[in-house]
Amino acid sequence: MTLEALDRGQVEHETAEQRQAREDILAKSPRPTMFKLRAQMLKQGRTTELAAATDNMKVHVKVYASGGENGLHNHNDEDHFHLVMQGSARFYGPRGEIVDCGQYEGIMLPAGAYYRFNATSDEPLVLLRVGCKTPEVPGYFRQNIYGDPIPTDSMENGKVEVIPVPGKFWGAKA
Repeated sequence: MTLEALDRGQVEHETAEQRQAREDILAKSPRPTMFKLRAQMLKQGRTTELAAATDNMKVHVKVYASGGENGLHNHNDEDHFHLVMQGSARFYGPRGEIVDCGQYEGIMLPAGAYYRFNATSDEPLVLLRVGCKTPEVPGYFRQNIYGDPIPTDSMENGKVEVIPVPGKFWGAKA
């Protein structure tokens, strides 16, 4: 039996009982979600676009204009990583750690790990961010080093006005 025959439900010598079992399983199976990675380039500021999500995992494309940054924080409710797709970034830890990442390099951040980063390239920084929920913990889900909330869109987190580069995009075609 070929994989293609199985994929299409055309299994030779399949009994009625086997076919019913297969159909029952498939009826309960979620369907995949297709997505494209695409992002507006920026002169100033930062954006985060949700590309795909399940109950446990989220995929975002993040764009930071050159020099853009965020404040030291953690996510105590998810493991996540950042993968540089364009440009470069410098990641900082709370104990003086510094990691420079170029294209196709990244950083894995377990739930509760404190970090911040800034865009170090002249071109906008484009990051693929994938996060997966971990068991709930007490406190705020995104917090500063003192355990206080640090909202994404706060001044404490480096929020500035977003100025797009008209007509310039990274990634897949619209």
